[in-house]
Amino acid sequence: MSERQPVLFLSHGAPPLADDATWTRQLHDWSARVGNPTNILMVSAHWENEPVTLSSTRPATPLIYDFWGFPQKYYEVTYDAPVAPELASRVAGLADGPVLQDTARGLDHGAYVPLVEMFPEADVPVVQMSLPTLDPTGLYELGRRLAPLRDEGTLIIGSGFTTHNLRWFNPRAGADVAPPTASAEFDQWAAEALERRDIDAILDFERAAPAASEAHPRTEHWAPLYVALGAAEATGHASEVAVDGFWFGLSKRSWQFA
Repeated sequence: MSERQPVLFLSHGAPPLADDATWTRQLHDWSARVGNPTNILMVSAHWENEPVTLSSTRPATPLIYDFWGFPQKYYEVTYDAPVAPELASRVAGLADGPVLQDTARGLDHGAYVPLVEMFPEADVPVVQMSLPTLDPTGLYELGRRLAPLRDEGTLIIGSGFTTHNLRWFNPRAGADVAPPTASAEFDQWAAEALERRDIDAILDFERAAPAASEAHPRTEHWAPLYVALGAAEATGHASEVAVDGFWFGLSKRSWQFA
């Protein structure tokens, strides 16, 4: 029988994450503690599609370089992880309602950028799942339905960003620049809310959190957390902070749910 896997919510960074020695070390250390999943179900902020849609299970489907204006080297990154058709079938069986598959879609940067750092051998099969909605309750329920995958060896990863306001991103300021007050306040609130397991506040963050509309002008980078929390419900959301700190003013706080 497979070992029950944790659930992760990670702040995934942009392609230059690979150049940040601190963050890549944090991700390497984290993956060493996670262990060896049978496969990975990745939910990235960068894919919204209704109904639930799964990425290709055809070998060698190209990555999606869904970013613009970066140096050429970032468009040459590869991540040829094995396909996971069995996992795709299980997701289709567990989800409520129709599940589609996009046979041309590879992993986007919200998926492969952190996976390159956490599972650099690219030897764990991966399927990416779309966000079918940004509704917190709907995503939480979807995560609950997917929870049985954990006992089958599947590592469920929600990939977003704890704060995500690109107006704060200033490459000239450097990665270690002090975060804006709004980013720091939201980060602290999120850490405290999850520590006390206040799921109602997390789901209602637009009203409950300080500076919510500044930290997330649009909510897609917070939404993968709802799926992760739903999948962790059976174990009571016991959480640990796996990564913290800021990157160009954005909170890279990330959690592991046992």
